[in-house]
Amino acid sequence: MRVCAAPPFAASAVRASVGASDARWRAHDLLRLKRLAESDDEPAWVRAAFARAPFAVVRRAEAVTGFVAAGVRGATRAERYGTWISVQDIEASVSPEALLDCDPAPERAAQPAFVALAALRAHDALSGYVWGPAGSVGFELATQTPTITASSDLDVLIRVPQRGDPASLHALADALAEAARLAGTRVDAQLETPAGGVALAELTMGKARVLLRARDGARLVADPWHAASSASSL
Repeated sequence: MRVCAAPPFAASAVRASVGASDARWRAHDLLRLKRLAESDDEPAWVRAAFARAPFAVVRRAEAVTGFVAAGVRGATRAERYGTWISVQDIEASVSPEALLDCDPAPERAAQPAFVALAALRAHDALSGYVWGPAGSVGFELATQTPTITASSDLDVLIRVPQRGDPASLHALADALAEAARLAGTRVDAQLETPAGGVALAELTMGKARVLLRARDGARLVADPWHAASSASSL
């Protein structure tokens, strides 16, 4: 997040809270909100952005019971605001995979990121996975608010609860590269493992350690499916 609000609870309360990691909402889920509580330090653009699309995206951060860490999107890449949502203000949520069958408005379908998404939907390499669009593409599909531009990337989230073998991971990377070439844009994938998220591109580079993003922070790990035994805090 470019700017983040101070949490409405003490850091020590997170450790004491039994339900700090609420499993109902996962990173990249989009939350439709009844209201967005105001904060003294919020940027000037936040209220207009929320009026345009009353949604926030779940982010990776610990919160106490009754709150969810989330972010508000503005009109530009620089406008990102991390905040804390009361669960009482959540009307509905939608996951990236729930957006997979949603179509953009007809006049928007020719945008390169949507073309890339259509290509991936038809690709056999992803047929055995639970996956869906995240980022600006997911936001536009969920809110039906024009968000992407001709230069927007396609970000996808792929759930991989068991360790992926190298051949399968390279097949995924090849599918993304093919869709990117077809659409003339960039396609990035984050694999969601039980320990957190890791970039597919890093996993296929043969690095000894890759960056794992989790609720309690980012760290380098040798195996994102068995992160506890091989973590090096950043």
